[in-house]
Amino acid sequence: MYFHALIPFKPVNPKTRLSCILDQEEREAFARAMLEDVIAAVQKSGCSATLLCTHSFKHENALVAVRTESLNDAINWALKQFHCPALIIMADIPLVTAGDIQRLIRTEKDMSIVPGRGGGTNIIFLKKPRCFRADYYGASFLDHMRIAEECGFSVEVIDSFRMSTDIDEKEDLVEILIHGKGRKSREYLENSGFSIALDEKGRVGVQRDPHKEAL
Repeated sequence: MYFHALIPFKPVNPKTRLSCILDQEEREAFARAMLEDVIAAVQKSGCSATLLCTHSFKHENALVAVRTESLNDAINWALKQFHCPALIIMADIPLVTAGDIQRLIRTEKDMSIVPGRGGGTNIIFLKKPRCFRADYYGASFLDHMRIAEECGFSVEVIDSFRMSTDIDEKEDLVEILIHGKGRKSREYLENSGFSIALDEKGRVGVQRDPHKEAL
């Protein structure tokens, strides 16, 4: 089955909730590293990709469309252009693998969906993308399930640690350092001085070597 992936990406001033530990230049570099991990998984699954970017951006292995409207409006504009099954996948889930994506596209349902933590949506696979509309932010998983019902779609909900792990907060970096072997995002964090740390209560967190903060 041929299908195409749509990856929303914010190349300028992304991941502001990581400002407590990364400055803007570092956050932009880290976001690009996570994007590389996602694109690699997409391509290994046999899929081509388009980046839906908020600012001008170039990538040698993906098409780029620059859209200045809201995320939902940009995605819904793109879905109308599709004449094949489509995958909407977020750029901040760097633990995703090609096998994970193939699991999504093998669904016998009209749509498969991966919920994110806190009610969000990390990935949607659509066999009929032009019939669907995205509604991200808030409890988007519930919104997308409702929209699928309105479209008459059968839906498979896929529970996956790797695909459900999106990186927004400092605490989320732990997952990359533990599970992200061989990935650009982990390499970036380690080269920037990040490592796993335990607090006085034995909870796992991250720490940063101050001598590497400028890398």
